[in-house]
Amino acid sequence: MAKKVTMQHIADQLGVSKFVVSKALSGKDGVSEATRERVIQAASQLGYFTQPRGYGQNRKQPAAPEASNRQSVLVLMPNVRFQTAGSLYWGRILNGVTEALESHGLGVVIISEQRADAVTSILNPDGFLGLIGIGQISTPLLLEVHRIGLPMVLVDHEDPLIPADTVFAGNVDASARLTGHLIGSGHRKLHFLGNTGFSCSFRDRWIGYRTAMEEHGLPVQDVNDPLNHLEGIDGAVYEPELRQWLAKRKKQGTLPTALVCANDDVALVALRNLEPLGVRVPEDVSLVGFDNIHESGGGTSPELTTVHVPKEAMGRRATLRLLERTRDPKAPSEKILIASELVMRASVAELRTETETIMEE
Repeated sequence: MAKKVTMQHIADQLGVSKFVVSKALSGKDGVSEATRERVIQAASQLGYFTQPRGYGQNRKQPAAPEASNRQSVLVLMPNVRFQTAGSLYWGRILNGVTEALESHGLGVVIISEQRADAVTSILNPDGFLGLIGIGQISTPLLLEVHRIGLPMVLVDHEDPLIPADTVFAGNVDASARLTGHLIGSGHRKLHFLGNTGFSCSFRDRWIGYRTAMEEHGLPVQDVNDPLNHLEGIDGAVYEPELRQWLAKRKKQGTLPTALVCANDDVALVALRNLEPLGVRVPEDVSLVGFDNIHESGGGTSPELTTVHVPKEAMGRRATLRLLERTRDPKAPSEKILIASELVMRASVAELRTETETIMEE
């Protein structure tokens, strides 16, 4: 009988402690990405993932009987474009995934590498129950996972070439309701800020904004407007462009009465650049974001009206869908939308119409 490969074997192979191996395989903080990748590669070479009980051997049996001899799930969240475990958005989704996996007695191996060869070296369908992908993942890598036949669920990402279950927040609906709230507050001159090409979610938020504007017969900026394609996703990159646009509109007297931002980060960048121009929020311009990250409701003045995305719930639902997929591999792929709720705060003001002003006078 072949000798069981343990975490201690991996540690001895690499000359590190068993504690380091445990942290690396579970995706916890405390080890560098380089060390994490070395541990995963060594585990793969030693056959750790393909043995009957693999990682998680001390955990309880999973609910799905089909998984009885495949105890780990591969979680892929490439470290690209601020898509990290420390992110206030992506990190919460990852937490939801790992907590749900642990509750089902499943081990987890987290990989942040984007290179296909670094990932496919351990993509043994007999070694993993399946894969959960979080955020942007390259098409070649997803094609390789699909070719191998490993069941997968993608969170906040989809690819037209890959038949896969997906989990998203209800971005279109929530953005339309958020825009409708501004319109209902009297605003007629609105502008969308954010890179609509950054992700499926940003694109859907633009679609929701546009839908609400069109339904109320209000003019919508052209899809090619520069403010729809702010360079990068880091505020430090696009902030100069946004600052210049705000200053130009202020000078021309053409600032919108409300700014609809693709996420809270964009809204917070806009907020800190409006103040030096003497533009008050919400007295002069109302401002809304999306995601409900911590900074939107604390540490900023005024606190930001936004949309609460149930990030942990998205991760938990992805895990449940993967288990469902293993029980019924031939079921049609599903796109699951998790409802998101508006969070009303102080960054939106009622805008009185000229008719209302005349009537009061």
